[in-house]
Amino acid sequence: MSLLALAVAFTGFAKTFFIPLAQKSFTAPPIIHIHGVFAFGWLFLFVTQNFLIHSRNYRTHQMLGFFGLFIAGGVLVTMVPAGAVEVSRNLREGAGESAYSTGLGVVTSGLLFFLLVLAGIAQRKKPEAHKRWLLLSVIVVLWPAWFRFRHYFPGIPRPDFWFGVVMADSLILVAWIRDYIKTGRIHPVLKYAGLFIILEQCAEILMFDNPNWRSLAKSLYHFLH
Repeated sequence: MSLLALAVAFTGFAKTFFIPLAQKSFTAPPIIHIHGVFAFGWLFLFVTQNFLIHSRNYRTHQMLGFFGLFIAGGVLVTMVPAGAVEVSRNLREGAGESAYSTGLGVVTSGLLFFLLVLAGIAQRKKPEAHKRWLLLSVIVVLWPAWFRFRHYFPGIPRPDFWFGVVMADSLILVAWIRDYIKTGRIHPVLKYAGLFIILEQCAEILMFDNPNWRSLAKSLYHFLH
């Protein structure tokens, strides 16, 4: 799952970041690059931590785990201004008032991600729970990459639903199925926290850009500026 997450991230951002960056046609404020370093740093750490456990290198795993809290904090702290940059870009491109609404979703995703990480660290002495909390944190942080799959399939309607919810949360369903086949039950962390993530993202789709959502998002944007 960790390798799949890394592949999704690189594929999702290939057209909008990596390829333009290689062609020297990508321009963005430094905060975008800093956020990218932290976000991909979290994914690489997740892959590394899994390999360390499989190789029974527990001491290094524990040491890197504390460093992971710094990376996760960096993801959260840089996610908010990076979201504000995206809102500003959408406003310049003529998206209108709807552009403000995207910023609020960035904040909720960032907070949800960090809370999942904290839960994983709090239960680090319970490996079965610990690894599932952190898997869910990775699934949440992958949302922007999944949403960018719309650039590969521009003809699909409602990419916010099909890529932002169905594809993004399909990894939770895969984890549920794996748990049930492997143990005969779905671990409570995956069952309840996973279900909450699915419901929360569905709620965001339903509430997106309604008057209250837009008003709150607009206030947040102007506060950051």
